[in-house]
Amino acid sequence: MDISNYTSTLIHPLTAEGECVLPQQFTYPFEYTPHPLSVAACEELKAYISTREDWKEEVSRGKMFGVLVVTSKSPLPVPPRGNDEQSSTINRESLTDNREPLTDNRKPSYLIAFSGLLDGKNFHEGFVPPVFDLQQDDEYFQKEDAEISKMPDGKEKSERSRQLQMWLFKQFVFLNAKGEEKDLCEIFDAETCRIPPSGAGECCAPKLLQYAYIHNLQPICMAEFWLGQSPKGEIRYEGEYYPACHAKCKPILKHMLVGLDVEENPLLPMLRATAERMRIIYDDDWIVAVDKPSGMLAVKGNLDVPSVEEKIQEIYPEISGPLIVHRLDMDTSGVMLIAKNKEIHKALQIQFYKHEIRKRYIAILDGIVKSDKGEIILPLSPDRNNRPRQMVNYEHGKESITHYEVISRTDATTRIAFYPLTGRTHQLRVHAAHTNGLGCPIIGDRLYGKSPLPVPPLTDNREPLTVNCEPSFPLGGIRRGLDNRLHLHAESIDFIHPITGKKLHLEVKAEF
Repeated sequence: MDISNYTSTLIHPLTAEGECVLPQQFTYPFEYTPHPLSVAACEELKAYISTREDWKEEVSRGKMFGVLVVTSKSPLPVPPRGNDEQSSTINRESLTDNREPLTDNRKPSYLIAFSGLLDGKNFHEGFVPPVFDLQQDDEYFQKEDAEISKMPDGKEKSERSRQLQMWLFKQFVFLNAKGEEKDLCEIFDAETCRIPPSGAGECCAPKLLQYAYIHNLQPICMAEFWLGQSPKGEIRYEGEYYPACHAKCKPILKHMLVGLDVEENPLLPMLRATAERMRIIYDDDWIVAVDKPSGMLAVKGNLDVPSVEEKIQEIYPEISGPLIVHRLDMDTSGVMLIAKNKEIHKALQIQFYKHEIRKRYIAILDGIVKSDKGEIILPLSPDRNNRPRQMVNYEHGKESITHYEVISRTDATTRIAFYPLTGRTHQLRVHAAHTNGLGCPIIGDRLYGKSPLPVPPLTDNREPLTVNCEPSFPLGGIRRGLDNRLHLHAESIDFIHPITGKKLHLEVKAEF
């Protein structure tokens, strides 16, 4: 890789050789396996970042970077770098300079970005500029901010500060592939009916797409990766790929992707197919229990896919009232209880509340748990910027308790039994992965684990391009050869039947 490439232009050619084809559709940014072109671009960017000693300390504390693979729509020259590129003004006029234009419409190049600030700046040579650069000498903002800071605390100061914040949001104007414009206020009002969150528009994906649209580049695929330590309370891994965040980026990207041919959410085909594998394992006049497959929702959500609740209503149209006594994560398989009337539902929930119901989960962890048994206690709360992820929050989190017992170990994995005493969202997954828990994520965990999915096939029936698509690092490691599902299974449940008073033990062995 030619390091000088990163300080001479913002459009970086992929340099190595090998066979690969362009993807048929643009990356679905909220759930994806990075395309080989994106992987190759990310590896080149990682190599460059490793040479920047001046960034080493800051990056080690944690930073998200991203790449966007592009081709030129037409042989336009590369736009000039400098003050014009740092401006937020959208210029649709032809851009010219003295450099050689891009003439090969199918030869991919890539853009690079970082989220937020890097070394106290929001623009560095080689990286795309921010959508709006507040660090430039904006006379109005600087003057108004200085005036507000002099005001005494109170309603007037608060209102004037709010107005300045709304003004700032309106300076972030985003294009989509059709050339349509919307500012942050318009986007969030239409999508969420709320004020944009602080930092919206400063993540990698919006900056990359904005630059591509302004400069007549065709987006091909994209990926974002994390470098450095995991953020406080969260679970992230050095060099791993992550989807765009939901709280800040999802409304913006929903607008910016209009006009692009974007992949379908890759979870949808799985969710539709796995619903057919649900089976009933117990049935009487009051209770039904099912073996829920991995990749099936417990209750109806925002996605148009079947859930356990809906399937039970189809099978038993005569039952009514609350049905689902407890939930399993979409990715978790195993035993679920369903009540056939509200009295049974209430009785079983009381047993859960009193910790009289015992559940046993089986999991395979990526790593070695040294202790044979123990207890994990962590306060959990939703990660509001990255739903449905959870985080450890010692200030506002709710207590979650899990007992565990190691079943067996290999050279690189641990088979373990979990006995949760509380039922927080993603409790077992966070307890396994977090450094204050076991520090060993569950294999196949797409939210808290490490690259469980392999790189997609490199060839199909289209004409190949000369580009290096093989990453310079092993993907999957010990996960290679295991199927891609979350290796977490609710194996058994013990409870007292509310009508007969007998103790019931329902069990389905894990298929992994």
